[in-house]
Amino acid sequence: MKIRIVDLETTGLPEDQIKGVCEIGWTDLSDDWKLDGPHSMLVNPGHPIPAVTRAVHHISDADVEGAASPDSAFRLLMTGMEAGDVFAAHNAKFEQAFFGGGSYPWICTMQCARHLFPDAPGHSNQVLRYHLDLDSEEDFDSAAAMPPHRAGPDTLVTAGLLRRLVFASSVPRLIELTTAPVVLRNVTFGKHRGSKWADLPRDYLQWVAFKSDLGADEKHTARHILGAGT
Repeated sequence: MKIRIVDLETTGLPEDQIKGVCEIGWTDLSDDWKLDGPHSMLVNPGHPIPAVTRAVHHISDADVEGAASPDSAFRLLMTGMEAGDVFAAHNAKFEQAFFGGGSYPWICTMQCARHLFPDAPGHSNQVLRYHLDLDSEEDFDSAAAMPPHRAGPDTLVTAGLLRRLVFASSVPRLIELTTAPVVLRNVTFGKHRGSKWADLPRDYLQWVAFKSDLGADEKHTARHILGAGT
């Protein structure tokens, strides 16, 4: 078994009308937990790269002129994948919106980190990199993990994070946690921002759980606390 960690740099968000992939990156994590990567390839999205997304990854139209097509890039990501292998990404829903990955299961390292490392100061790739001191790993190439917001380096950081998650749990459990709602610790919105969810008034928790249009994690948290209190 191997886990192929992927990252895509794009010209827009999944909900944008015009969007495409301008770079792919991947790092493989073997069944003996060795890192193979990072690897990357520029992709021609078929349209100009907007300034707002170029400001994130700094990939220009000139960079992708003559680069691979998205279809050929996605075929490359599938090359070498075998039965029992797994795809992974940080905020996997984003990558899956552009690249489905066939029938292989996915691990979302961001969602799993929210489950397993709830006390981290944040759950972005780079915050977790330094919170967990991934650069101290003997086989972690800190130079190859730079710069951020480029597809290859970001997959190396995610691979280092994924290895820590596997050691804290297991691959099958991480696949389960990828789609499982999280029990949140702190409120990040509204009049109770900064409070502990466990300290919120019961009537407010009931509103969140049964009447609000908040997200799945917020509703799950409220229902979890209400159930614990009965």
